[in-house]
Amino acid sequence: MTATIEIDSVGRRYGSTWALREASFTLGPGVTGLLGPNGAGKTTLLRVLATALPPTTGTVSLLGHDPAVPAQQTGIRRQLGYLPQELGFPRGFTAFEFVDYVAVLKEWTQPDARHEEVARVLDAVGLTHSAAKRIRALSGGQRRRLGLAQALIGSPRILVLDEPTTGLDPEQRATLRAVLAEVAREAVVVLSTHQTEDLAALCERVILLDGGRVNYDGTVVDFVGQAAGRVWLATEPDPRARASWRTGTGLYRNIAEQAPPGAELVEPSLEDAYLLLRGAAPIQAATR
Repeated sequence: MTATIEIDSVGRRYGSTWALREASFTLGPGVTGLLGPNGAGKTTLLRVLATALPPTTGTVSLLGHDPAVPAQQTGIRRQLGYLPQELGFPRGFTAFEFVDYVAVLKEWTQPDARHEEVARVLDAVGLTHSAAKRIRALSGGQRRRLGLAQALIGSPRILVLDEPTTGLDPEQRATLRAVLAEVAREAVVVLSTHQTEDLAALCERVILLDGGRVNYDGTVVDFVGQAAGRVWLATEPDPRARASWRTGTGLYRNIAEQAPPGAELVEPSLEDAYLLLRGAAPIQAATR
């Protein structure tokens, strides 16, 4: 695996508040998912990786370059795609005009080649037939896909996505998975989403942030395996469970540190593992 992202002891402080503390990891091609509650530091970490925010402490290396050096930062940004959680759109632009505008900012100076690239990324996210529409006439899901299209310009080697599935229906999310899986053959993709099923279906690796710290870093399989033997069905919610809810079968799904003797154990999901491990002590897991 060729490393494209290396961060060492990275922290970020806003005033006296630390949003991120002592984060360290190395990423190569593939899809890595970020999990964590609101305020865990996910967006701050993604902004650091996207060179939109400098770290307060620690070092960052992207594609072998230091984003703290202006000349190297420019080189990184030419090979990086970023979809922030909230993306502002210029008033009056069509979908095509907006992506074309971003392509100009990314120094695509030849009109024919640029327009061909704009058409390619719009087609990749299923917006070919909406290219001439004004952005104000697009639905929320279409705007989110438009944001993804601009991040895909130039087939970036690093793709940083903050909540890319917000507002997408199941079919659109499935299309997004296919697009990102193809991109991740050669690029490193880092995404944050509250849709745990998307992470389970797409990601090879998961990083759990809690309180600004990395609480877990390992494969999705190992992450889910932490909940094995700790999820069970019962006719009543268990007062000792960390989480419990009534399922469509009428039985309660319980998640706890230890299942009671004779419990009807079920296969855990990524969401089960997240609910169980959130707030627990950091877990050391080998990353494959």
